[in-house]
Amino acid sequence: MSKVLSMNSVGGRGQDPGKVRDSIDFTDGSGPARVVAYPERELPPGGIPAYLAARKRGARAFVLWADAHRRERVATVVTQSAAGGVASFQVLGAHGEHIGTIVREKTFRGRGLRTRWTVTPPGGPDAVGYKGRIVWWFVWWLCLPLMVLIVLVSVFDSSPGVGGAARGPRRIRWCAGGRMPLEFRSGGDKLHLHEPDLDWRLGAALVALVRSFSAVRWDAMKK
Repeated sequence: MSKVLSMNSVGGRGQDPGKVRDSIDFTDGSGPARVVAYPERELPPGGIPAYLAARKRGARAFVLWADAHRRERVATVVTQSAAGGVASFQVLGAHGEHIGTIVREKTFRGRGLRTRWTVTPPGGPDAVGYKGRIVWWFVWWLCLPLMVLIVLVSVFDSSPGVGGAARGPRRIRWCAGGRMPLEFRSGGDKLHLHEPDLDWRLGAALVALVRSFSAVRWDAMKK
């Protein structure tokens, strides 16, 4: 049975500033899901403005805490490089040991028509995944004019039931040597670890990274 990681993001209002607000759940099917990490962005010397400026280039930096009170680190994610729509991240353990590398290549900037994610565990092969399936992207682009109209209607109409446009396809399946070690499912924003030997800390870093580039960006607060 696959291990599953999911991230829970909450609003900033009413939250205790002494505690990390977001969390990552883990389950291996043997029992209920439990919180295994609390992701929090790690600010550079320039503080929030510097972080947000670097973020626009694709850079990310955050800590995975073992508890909401920041008493112990589980892992740290640092940006190795970010330019031209391609960003490379290193995932480090609590003592600075290398857990893995994650590379994101933005649509039309990397090597394909879809956003490409490459995950490389220590001593393991590259696992490559693309955001969404080609057929669903084709359908989404065909429906885009209608979705634009829906957004315009929702701006001028406050009637119940009028919502925003649907998000683009987000499912990601990673392949490595003919296997599928990782899978991000848009329903519930869950990351499935199909390979039993995969380090769950690398998976936790990956699900936090994927969510940081989604429509709901947990690390983009201006305060």
